[in-house]
Amino acid sequence: MNIKQFEYKPLAHFSYAIVSEGKMAVIDPERNPEQYYVFAKANNAEIVAVIETHPHADFVSSHLEIHKKTGATIYNSEKLGADYPHEYFDEGDSIPLGNITLKAINTPGHSPDSITIIATEGNKTVLFTGDTLFIGDVGRPDLREKAGNMKAKREELAEMMYETITNKFTNLPEDAVVYPAHGAGSLCGKNLSDAASSTLGNERMGNWAFKKQSKEEFIDTILDDQPFIPHYFGYDVDMNKTGAEDLKSSIEKVPFAENTTADGLIVDMRNEATFKKGHLKGSINIQAVSENAKFETWLGSIVKPKDAFTLVIDDKKNKDTLLHRVAKIGYEKLLKKVITISLENLFTSEKLDLADFKNNPDNYTIVDIRNTSEVEEGKFFDSAISHPLNELRDTADKIPTNKPIVVHCAGGYRSAAGSSILQKKMTGVTVYDLSDDVAQFKN
Repeated sequence: MNIKQFEYKPLAHFSYAIVSEGKMAVIDPERNPEQYYVFAKANNAEIVAVIETHPHADFVSSHLEIHKKTGATIYNSEKLGADYPHEYFDEGDSIPLGNITLKAINTPGHSPDSITIIATEGNKTVLFTGDTLFIGDVGRPDLREKAGNMKAKREELAEMMYETITNKFTNLPEDAVVYPAHGAGSLCGKNLSDAASSTLGNERMGNWAFKKQSKEEFIDTILDDQPFIPHYFGYDVDMNKTGAEDLKSSIEKVPFAENTTADGLIVDMRNEATFKKGHLKGSINIQAVSENAKFETWLGSIVKPKDAFTLVIDDKKNKDTLLHRVAKIGYEKLLKKVITISLENLFTSEKLDLADFKNNPDNYTIVDIRNTSEVEEGKFFDSAISHPLNELRDTADKIPTNKPIVVHCAGGYRSAAGSSILQKKMTGVTVYDLSDDVAQFKN
């Protein structure tokens, strides 16, 4: 069984290609389909199927684009109610793929329309579990209350997940390989392993969801301490239900200008040192300075789907790369333009006197922008007030302005964004970014 796992690290997303006898199926593809075409060509295979395990909340899928390009049939659950050409793929249905048989089982819990794909060839079994079963965890059941027009209550989905885990995997072999749609770092669960795959036997032994417990205990555990829900999740669920525009044509519509300025909501992706030396007034610094930076997550957590914005980039040569990243979550639709800026008439960020802060912390209002769960594990400063970054644009007006403000997170990446949000929101008060100096204050 020829299976290729593709990973997009910033979103901790796994997608898959499976090939047999010159036929290929793609499972849960990301926004840019080119890698799947390359793999098909390398294996002399025709893409005949694209399978969506559910309408994803955390990224935009290229299922419709692949269908239009290759003629491949899109398969998903009837429960999804997809608005694009597709065929139902539910329990009892199967798809022949060369020597491989693909079957579906309905595995609701993360969403009402989730399926798991069972691939068999001879005595080998592989499970593509989507966001139902992760390595070490299961998919969170609380997204559909806020994620788009396809509503479902978290308690109902939690109960569905209990039934799924209790009953749906019972007759599958111990050595069945488990391939999930996400790994560690995804917001679609809370305790995901950094392993890219497992076996069903290992999950039965080590995954909390399979341990002997009552339904009530299971539901309490799965609903407790789930991560925050980014603003963009509902937007992406709806886009994936409809099917996204082709990537290339969508990003080509975004205007670009060099050495110019902008007003309104501005997102500056440059590194924090460059940003602090000079930026357009009111810019929010969401860094996209490495392949692994969580740019997409924080863009979609800070900027709401109704917010049109301008993107400041560092260099014209990086424009397409950055547009591709914005498009991973469908936010190219919100872009007014992409620009580079001149070095004139820029605003600088004040640098914190670290020695004074250490000696006189009470002279500052300290704002902790870590997630609520992180704060509950322990504060770095007793006097710090908690304002999670994903809420900060809405809660900034509750922060006292009688003292200079120092913003911190766990490592420095998020505080660059948080301090720039407060600099935009507040007048008459100096806002500092503790940045990576926060390491000096960790106990």
